[in-house]
Amino acid sequence: QVQLVESGGGLVQSGGSLRLSCAASGSIFGTYAMGWYRQAPGKQREFVALITSGGTTDYADSVKGRFTISRDSAKNTVYLQMNSLKPEDTAVYYCAAGVPPVVPLSQSGMDYWGKGTLVTVSS
Repeated sequence: QVQLVESGGGLVQSGGSLRLSCAASGSIFGTYAMGWYRQAPGKQREFVALITSGGTTDYADSVKGRFTISRDSAKNTVYLQMNSLKPEDTAVYYCAAGVPPVVPLSQSGMDYWGKGTLVTVSS
């Protein structure tokens, strides 16, 4: 059973930065793709970023150039560095894991989810 625990959320001003962390139980990094998703109030959960076991990354258009996903296999942890934050980035951010093939945009194949961490960006 894979367990994912997010941390690092909080309140930040527009233009600021935050780094989210997702600690994973078990040895999943050799196989699993890891992703970040977010859900803003009143909206559906949406894809933010993905990193494969081989290190290939993918991003939503809305965060390209501002967010960076990375992973530390030794620590079983995946990170989301968020820079130039905007009020529209306000959401609960979720970590997810799945065995390829996965379809990030549809969340297909992402079988494990954390409970989320809240990011609030003030204007």
